[in-house]
Amino acid sequence: MGARAFQGFQTILVAWDGSPQAEHALEVALSLAASTKASVLVLAVIRPPEPAESAEMNAVLEEARDRYESNFGSMRTRAKEAGVELKTEIAVGHPAEQIIHRAETAQASLIVMGRRSHTVFHRWMLGSNSERVVRSAYCPVMVVH
Repeated sequence: MGARAFQGFQTILVAWDGSPQAEHALEVALSLAASTKASVLVLAVIRPPEPAESAEMNAVLEEARDRYESNFGSMRTRAKEAGVELKTEIAVGHPAEQIIHRAETAQASLIVMGRRSHTVFHRWMLGSNSERVVRSAYCPVMVVH
């Protein structure tokens, strides 16, 4: 892939999972967007249970959608107060894959996400979503602690 000239931040994608780290990532993104006139796209990803039975999956998806939608209302208010255009979306699938895919389709100029701490064993076996996004994203990734 060839080098692109930096044109400033246009769209900042925030990976949202409702954690304190994601909340901090949102605050950083809103502040950065307000100072650079970028828009913010908040993406929440629902990871379906494995193995997924249809009744169980529908219940999990519905509960997660309701929880994320309740968070999105306060985000919109905070973004409006900061003068930032904010969009929200919910995807279903593997979080890192969905974040990378949506960043590409939205032509995001930056991904901002929180870093969740896991045990060493968990990171060794599965890796972390932030590590996977950093390795595979086409645009810069800011991981906030």
